[in-house]
Order: sequence, then structure tokens, then C-alpha cells
Amino acid sequence: MSHVAEVQPTAPLTVLQEEEILFQNSVRRFARERLAPHVREMDTQGQFRRDLLDEMFSLGLMGIDIKEQYGGQGGTFFQSVLAIEELAKVDPSASVIVDVQNTLVSNAIERWATPEQKQKYLSQLATRNVGAYALSEPGSGSDAFALSTRAVPDDHGYRLSGRKLWITNAAEAAIFLVFATVDPSAGYRGITCFLVERHTPGFSVGKKEDKLGIRASSTCELILEDVPLSPAQVMGEIGKGYKIAIETLNEGRIGIAAQMLGLAEGALEHALTYARERKQFGKRIGDFQGVQFELAEMATRIEAGRLMVYNAARLRDADEPFVAQAAMAKYFCSLMAEDVASQAVEILGGVGFTRDYPVEKLYRDAKIGRIYEGTSNMQRVTIAKALLG
Repeated sequence: MSHVAEVQPTAPLTVLQEEEILFQNSVRRFARERLAPHVREMDTQGQFRRDLLDEMFSLGLMGIDIKEQYGGQGGTFFQSVLAIEELAKVDPSASVIVDVQNTLVSNAIERWATPEQKQKYLSQLATRNVGAYALSEPGSGSDAFALSTRAVPDDHGYRLSGRKLWITNAAEAAIFLVFATVDPSAGYRGITCFLVERHTPGFSVGKKEDKLGIRASSTCELILEDVPLSPAQVMGEIGKGYKIAIETLNEGRIGIAAQMLGLAEGALEHALTYARERKQFGKRIGDFQGVQFELAEMATRIEAGRLMVYNAARLRDADEPFVAQAAMAKYFCSLMAEDVASQAVEILGGVGFTRDYPVEKLYRDAKIGRIYEGTSNMQRVTIAKALLG
């Protein structure tokens, strides 16, 4: 029997509640009025402005579904998805900062941390400190649990040594979820999650990657040299890190799907604007059937992606099975976003290939969607396993 959930929502998936609409509109205003004027500069410099990051904290975007008792907004996972989508229309770099903070870091702490850890770290994540999720290593990508980072027990707790790669938000982060193996002989059952603070001796942020896309979002290596950790910095149980990682990444994939959805929507908006304004042979190019067909195809695929993303997020909030739907949404939207962004470049023609227009950046930003938080091939594996039971 298939494990693909067949839950019928209580309302059409694209129908938003009044509170969700108000929230979506506030994020949209911030993205268009405050974020948009700085996108090109941040992309060129490869750095996200601290003042904009502070504004995202002030607006509650960095603690959307953190409970109010910790200083968060007390919102839903679906609201996090809406924020990710709206930000990605303007700048996918801003979108992934909010994505990692909400769907990975604070989400994992809310589910697995002790009450004392929640009080300490969620209150920081909701109000002032960026978080990062440190799983990947030089030798572990799709094989996420082939970890070489070690946590060696000592009289005071643990000593952490190793190297992490491709860590999003690392340049700005103050709190890191670091996955390491306590017992290599136990395989994935030896993997444990630790809460590590940036100022800890032996911990440092290394090389910042010079990337093709989402350049304003920092991606760095972490260097761990005999980092001392107390037992109070273990999150969850010893040996349960693999469970934390798997369950959190399943939810994070909905966030990446939302990022790709928003990116595609932004690309379509630029293509539509240009198609209405650009004239050739005495007519708007949008009046030519060839261009109309392209725009229709883009819009149709975006609508399909939106339904998939919203469905997966609604299922997650309803505590219904959603793993297959999350994988489908991530797989479909990452392919769709790359294609839609490419079509937008073509509709704009020569100017679309230049940095004078935003679509070339969205095209560059789209490529990572098929790679991070599970490659397209890994999503296909997940979907097939769900179908085959």
C-alpha cells in the first residue's frame, strides 16, 4: 500500500485565512520596499546587509513559529512557507536565511531540546541571533550520515573535532546545530546533535564560498578543533542525531520548494512586465502567440508548484504524513523554477542576459534548488520508496 497521504483539506489549499493574508502582505511590503533596492548590491558583494537582517528580526520573520513565551510570533509552519515564498520573489538569498532559521534550526530545537535549552536558545533565535544547521562534510553529501566529525567523551563532557562544509548562514550565525558521531562503530546510530555557540574555544568559521547564485546568503566551512562541550549541549539523546536530521530535513524540503516557487513567481512577474512594454514589429511582444504560449506554460507550472507546496505545508501543520509530498514539492519546484527563470531570460532577450535586469540573477539563484537539502535524485528515491511501501 502506498504511504502517500490522501488527506482532504478542510478548505481549498490556495485559500488563505485572513491572518495569513495579512502576514503575507506584510512580508511582501518589506520585500518590495526595503529589500528590493539592495538586492543587486548584495549579490555583487556577496554579503547580506546587517540592517536588513535586523529588520527581519524586528518583523518577526526569524522566529515565525517560535512560541510567544520565547519571544517568537507563535505562528505556523505554513506561515513560514508563505514568508519564504514572498521573500524569494524579490531575493532568494533573503528567503533561504529565513528558511534555515525557521524550518531547520528553531524547528529542531522546538521538537528535540530540553526545556532549559529551549528557553536559552529559542529566545535568542526569535529576537537577535541567527542559527545554522551543520550536517554536511567534505565526504558526506547525499550520504549525509557518512560523518567524520567526532565527539570524544571526556571528564567534562565532549571534545568536538572535524570540519563542516556548505553551512548556510554560517557567517552571521551565533548558534549552530552540529552533527557529529560519538561512536563510529555504531554507524548512523552513533550520530548525535550538539548545540554549539560561536564563541566556544576551538570553534571557527572558515572559508566563505564564492557561489554562482544566492550569493548574499553566506555559505561557509566550519572548523572544529577540540571544541569543549558540556553534557547540557547535547540536543536530544546520544545516538539520536540521525533521527533529528532526517525529520528536520523532511520539513526543510518544503521550505526549499517554497523558495523555488517564489523565485519562479518573481521571474514570471518580470517577464510579464517586459512582455507588456517591449514592442517589436509595431506590437507588444506579449501580443505574439509564441510569447503568450511561453507565459501560459510558466504560469501553469507555477500554479501546480504552489498547490504542491501549500499541500505539503498544510499536511505538516495537521500532523498528517507529508514526507512524500515534501519530496515531490521540492523535486517539482526546483525543476520548474530553473525552467521558468530560463524562459524569463529568453522572453527578455538580450537585456535578460545582462545584469541590468533581475532575471539573470534569478536564473543563477535557481540552480541550487536541485542540489541542496537533497538532490533531485534523492527526492526521486524518497518518492519511489513511498509509492512502493
